Amino acid sequence: MILKRVSLVILLLSISKFSHTPHLEVMDPSSWTNSSVWDHEATLWSVLHPGSEFYTAYNFGFNAEFIVRKIAHLSFFGMLGLLFYWNLKKQSYRYIKAWLCVAAFAFLDEVHQAFIIGRDGRIVDVAVDSLGAAITLYLLYRARKTHVRVPK
Repeated sequence: MILKRVSLVILLLSISKFSHTPHLEVMDPSSWTNSSVWDHEATLWSVLHPGSEFYTAYNFGFNAEFIVRKIAHLSFFGMLGLLFYWNLKKQSYRYIKAWLCVAAFAFLDEVHQAFIIGRDGRIVDVAVDSLGAAITLYLLYRARKTHVRVPK
């Protein structure tokens, strides 16, 4: 039981650390340790007001870095969905509650990124992160429904 909780906390902290890293490039491990710099002029209103960059589409190219980054989003948030699921008590709507926890964290994570110089937060990434969790939780649901031996 403690391993499940520790794993959840470690993954949450790891995702937060990468979100706090400016100019991060997934395919360039040397960028993973860039020192972060807060944008002291950003406010919650400047990030979330209607018409802000938070609600716009991506403005960079569709290249290998982009594809690997989105695969990382789907994978890490899929794992996060499993860990939230395994850490919730056995109760009704457990899959939905796990997904809601991931979606809430994804939203907060993207808002956090908007405050880091060299990063941007986008509602589209919240959708990608939530989709990763939804796919993983759905696969878990289907596996358990067809009586495949999956850890509870």
